[in-house]
Amino acid sequence: MHSSNNAAPGGVSESDIVFQCSHCAAPLVVNAAAAGLTVACQSCGKPTVVPNPDGANTAKISDLQHQLKENESQRTEITGYINQLSIQLHRWQLRLQTLNERQAKLRAELSAVTRK
Repeated sequence: MHSSNNAAPGGVSESDIVFQCSHCAAPLVVNAAAAGLTVACQSCGKPTVVPNPDGANTAKISDLQHQLKENESQRTEITGYINQLSIQLHRWQLRLQTLNERQAKLRAELSAVTRK
């Protein structure tokens, strides 16, 4: 790792990550292979995390957004199924209630007829 003020102008390659220390804001330059690692700042000596390059973050963000959309689509589909089945269950419960009421009425009629 080297600080950017030690790098020659234009000496930063495309494979380098340029970022600032999270403690003292000193500019730092490291090789892209160090992405995600914790390094000691050459200015203040405190540990700071090397960020991932923007390209990797962009790809990760895109992938996560795609996964979120897919997940939401599946949630919507499942919610639709649940709503349909809830309606069907409610209809069957009403039908059962009607049959129970009819059964009670028919038993009462049968009881009244057999007593005579």
